[in-house]
Amino acid sequence: MRITGGQWTGRTLSVPPGLGVRPTPDKVRQAIFNSLGPWIDGATVLELFAGSGALSLECLSRGAASAVCVEKSAKHASYIRRNAKVLETKVDVRVQCAMQAVKQLAEAGRAFDFVCADPPYGDKTAPGKRSESWAQKLLDEAALVKILNPDGRLLVGHTKRDAVEIPVPWHEHKTLKHGDTWIRILR
Repeated sequence: MRITGGQWTGRTLSVPPGLGVRPTPDKVRQAIFNSLGPWIDGATVLELFAGSGALSLECLSRGAASAVCVEKSAKHASYIRRNAKVLETKVDVRVQCAMQAVKQLAEAGRAFDFVCADPPYGDKTAPGKRSESWAQKLLDEAALVKILNPDGRLLVGHTKRDAVEIPVPWHEHKTLKHGDTWIRILR
């Protein structure tokens, strides 16, 4: 897995072995950042369900001002720290549940320009049922809107078979579709 653009283009990232992490593929990350363009320059970034930290590190490579990564697994968080050290950059790594982090950050008055989350994929949504995936739970979390700056953007990844509903107050800015992966950029 490699950084796809910016100052660290082509640099390799370490990824935890096994099925515990599903890193956002290089092609998908490249499409995301081509879509965002120079908007990411100077942005403050929060990555939830961070895994290897690939999305945050991609942001920093492309000029983001700072990044906070939230990862529940201490083992996986060690890979984020390792990747940041190799790239000689600073990333604030929080080892905790993403949903708890959102609530704590909101209570602390923290806000970010770009919140990105590519959580574990949910099961196929049954006809007539509402999604129970992490992506849906995140979108339904009232504190999430409090940690996004007024002109900020929220990126949420999910699988095509997961019929995620976009609740108020979110508005879809763009959807990127790559095979079974859907990336929604919301405001």
